[in-house]
Amino acid sequence: MSGPEQAPAGIDVRVPSVARMYDYYLGGKDNFASDREAAERMIEIGRQMGNDAREIARANRAFLGRAVRELTDAGVRQFVDIGAGLPTQDNVHQVARRHAAGSRVVYVDNDPIVQVHARALLAGDAGAIAVEGDLRDPDAIFDDPRVTGHLNLTRPYAVLLVAVLHFVTDDAEAARVTARIRERLRPGCHLVLSHIYAGDADDGVARSGQQVYAATAAGGIARRDRDQIAGFFGDLDLLEPGLVPVADWDPQAPPAAPDLKRPGILAGVARA
Repeated sequence: MSGPEQAPAGIDVRVPSVARMYDYYLGGKDNFASDREAAERMIEIGRQMGNDAREIARANRAFLGRAVRELTDAGVRQFVDIGAGLPTQDNVHQVARRHAAGSRVVYVDNDPIVQVHARALLAGDAGAIAVEGDLRDPDAIFDDPRVTGHLNLTRPYAVLLVAVLHFVTDDAEAARVTARIRERLRPGCHLVLSHIYAGDADDGVARSGQQVYAATAAGGIARRDRDQIAGFFGDLDLLEPGLVPVADWDPQAPPAAPDLKRPGILAGVARA
C-alpha cells in the first residue's frame, strides 16, 4: 500500500496478517510493512527448504482456478469460498463464470480488511457476495441468512478451503471443523482443500516458519503430514489425481508420480 499505512478501525497494522502476506507472495499491493517483513522472512526460510514461497502461492492460486474449472465442467454452479483472502486476479466467481455463466459465489473471511476489499470488488455484482465468518464455526456460515438467501443449499455446491485449514492449529479442532463441513454436504457437493505440507523439511527450519506465523493475527500454522491432511476428506470420494502437490493437481494433465518429500502444499478435490 502506498502512502501512510491506514486500516479500518481496530486493525493493528503492526501485526502481520496471513491474508496480506499471501497477497504479497502473489505480487499484490494490499499489504503493510509488517506483512512484507514477515513474508520476506518466510521467503528466506523457504529457500532453506529448497522452495520459493512466492512460487508455491502462485501454484496454489492456479490450483484454485483448475479446481473451479473442473467443478463447473461437472455441473457445479454454487461455491462457498471460506478463508477467501484478499481479491486478486481470477477470483472464484470470475473463473466459474468464464466456464459457466450464472454461477453464484459466497466469499467468507474473518479479516475486516478482506471484507472491505471484497465488497468493493463485488459492488453491483448480483451473483457474488462477501460475508464475515469464521471457519471454526461452519454452521454459522451455512445458516447465515445471507448465504441461504444467495445459494440454494439443497442443490450441489462446492466448499473451498484453499490454504486456510492449516491456520486451525489444533488437530482436534481441525478434524471437528472438517467433519462438520462434510456433514453439511449433500450428494453431488464437493470439498476443495489445500494445506501446507511438511514433507521432509528440517525440523529446525520448519519451526522457524511456525514462529513467523505465530506472530501473525492467525496465531500460528500447523505442520501436518499427508495422512493427516487426507483425513480431512473423511469418506468422501477423492477425484483424480488424488491428494498431490498443488502444482500437480490437474486432471487434464498426464499422470505423474508426485514428489512427496519436498515441503509445500498438498491439494485435493473430493465428492460427496
